[in-house]
Amino acid sequence: MSRYGDREAAVRRLLDTPHPPVPGDLSLRAAERGARLRRRARTARRVWWAVCAVAALAFVVWASAVRPWEVPPAVTTPVVEGW
Repeated sequence: MSRYGDREAAVRRLLDTPHPPVPGDLSLRAAERGARLRRRARTARRVWWAVCAVAALAFVVWASAVRPWEVPPAVTTPVVEGW
């Protein structure tokens, strides 16, 4: 027998066995789990956007206080000529 034949025989043996019993409330549990995962994802997304908003606000406050776009004051005094 070839490898394909071995695999096909193994699959046929698996399909010929009786199927395992399925719990009656499986669909309800799956729906509850899906709803829980959806709520968790929505909460995580909202927290992420809140963190991004706080970071943007902190940057704006920092930039307005520090004003990094302005030229810093000179460290030394200019040379006085003609004294």
